[in-house]
Amino acid sequence: MRCACFRTVLAGLMFLFSLVSTVQAFEIEEQKRYPLAGAQRTISILSTADIDVFEPIIRAFQLTNPDIAINYVTSGSTDVMKAIYDEGAQFDLVISSAMDLQTKLANDGFAQDYSSEATGSLPNWATWRNQLFGFTQEPAVMVISEAAFEGLQVPTTRQELIETLRDNPDKFAGRVGTYDVRTSGLGYLFATQDSRNTESFWRLTEVMGRLDAQLYCCSGDMISDVASGKLALAYNVLGSYAESRLQGTDGLRIVPLDDFVGVMLRTALIPKGAKQPEAAGRMIDFLARLGDHPELSITTGLPPIVEQAAPSGTVLRPIRMGPGLLVFLDQLRRETFLRSWTSSIKQN
Repeated sequence: MRCACFRTVLAGLMFLFSLVSTVQAFEIEEQKRYPLAGAQRTISILSTADIDVFEPIIRAFQLTNPDIAINYVTSGSTDVMKAIYDEGAQFDLVISSAMDLQTKLANDGFAQDYSSEATGSLPNWATWRNQLFGFTQEPAVMVISEAAFEGLQVPTTRQELIETLRDNPDKFAGRVGTYDVRTSGLGYLFATQDSRNTESFWRLTEVMGRLDAQLYCCSGDMISDVASGKLALAYNVLGSYAESRLQGTDGLRIVPLDDFVGVMLRTALIPKGAKQPEAAGRMIDFLARLGDHPELSITTGLPPIVEQAAPSGTVLRPIRMGPGLLVFLDQLRRETFLRSWTSSIKQN
C-alpha cells in the first residue's frame, strides 16, 4: 500500500513538474522543415521573421548549398531571447529583429565568434565583435487607413500625430495600434530609441493611452488589423512587413514620419551550443551578401545592408549596434521605463 501511495505521489509530482516545464518553455509560433534529398546535415534556425517572409531566402540558400537541410522555427523576439539565454535551447543560428536582445546574448557569452570574407565586407556599424551580424535595414513607419483619415490631414510628424489624435477622439478611440513593450522585444527597442530621439514620445504615449490603444506583439498583426478596418493606424511597424503585406491593397498608406525614422538592423548570431556552426556560418555569409540578390529583396521586402546607412539630408536614424543598446536592458532601468510606459498607456 505504501509503495502504491508513493508511486501515486511521485507520479503527481512528475505531472506537476511537466506542467511547470511547459509553462516555462519558450513559445513556438510556427515551424517548417526544408529537407533536401542530398542533404548531409540540418541546421536549426530560431527566428523572429515570419516563414512566408523568410522562405524565399531559405530556398535561394539551398540552391547553392544543396547539402544543407533546414529546420526553421519562429517565435517572438522576447521568446527567442528566453530560449537561448534561459533555457539553453539547441539551435545553430538565431535571427532576431530585437538588436538589443541579440547584443545582450553576444555580450553575455552566448554567441560564437565567426568571420569570413562575406562578414568582412559588411560595414563596421553592421557587425559587432565578430559575433553579431546585421543583414537588413528596416525602417519603423506608421500604417494608416485612408478611410479613417477622410477629412483630416495625414500627420507627417509625431507632434502632428499627437494633435490629430487628441483633437479627434471619436475617430480614433480604440483604433490605434502599437506594441505592448512589456512583451515585445522589438517594441521595447523602438520605444526606448524613440524616447532618446524625441521629447514627444511620452506625450504621444499618453495620448494613445487616453484613446485605449490596442497593444500587439508583432508588426504583422497590427498591419492586418489596419487592413481589416479594426485599426485606423498602427504606429512604429516594420516598413519591410508593411511593404510586402500591403502590395495590391487599396485604401492603406505607409507614412514615414518626417521628424525621424528609426532604422532597425535584423541580426544573426551562432549560439554557443550550435551543433552545426560551419553550416550556420554559410547561412550568415549568404545573408551578409543579400544585396547580391536584388530579386530576394523584392520578394521578401527585406532591404539589405548598404554601405551608407543614413545618407546626409535624410531623417533616417539607424540604431547602432554595440554596448549602448544594453543601457535600457539594465534591470532597474528597464523596470523604471516599463512602469512609466504602463502608467501612460493604461489609463482606462
